[in-house]
Amino acid sequence: MHTTVSILAEIPEELHESLQSYLDTHPDWDQDRVFSAALSLFLLQNGSSNTPDASRSYRRAARVYLDTLFKHAV
Repeated sequence: MHTTVSILAEIPEELHESLQSYLDTHPDWDQDRVFSAALSLFLLQNGSSNTPDASRSYRRAARVYLDTLFKHAV
């Protein structure tokens, strides 16, 4: 079961413009997919798997990241 959490975040205008440009040229991606990929990659790069709980969290983040990257447009 996938649970979705809505996030409202302010981002710098330059980042917003870059995101909009990316989305304009990649119609199979949307803002939610980009943020999911970015957040899960950040957690993978900055997390650790030193404990059983951390290891489970790391694997979950990896699964979300890969699912997001390889999601096919329906």
